[in-house]
Amino acid sequence: MLEQIATDIRDGLDGKNFDGSLKFDCGTDGVIILDNGSVTTREQPTDCTLRLSTENLKKLLRGQLNPMTAVMMGKIKISGDMGVAMKLGKLIG
Repeated sequence: MLEQIATDIRDGLDGKNFDGSLKFDCGTDGVIILDNGSVTTREQPTDCTLRLSTENLKKLLRGQLNPMTAVMMGKIKISGDMGVAMKLGKLIG
């Protein structure tokens, strides 16, 4: 399931620039890593980690979940470099 989401992210990033590395950690479902424009589902260290459910990740990427509201409600937990998380917000916002 995360492979398809990773492919969709890769397609969505085509022609856009994302500096830094960010991990979507979906627990037992796995991870999606954005690393300086590339997208993978292989675990690796990143500048910033967003912990959320796979369902909330889908909603976030579709624009159906406001990132700031989700953080305040505890649906997304952020650790690491907040600047990288803010770049993601601009990219998908």
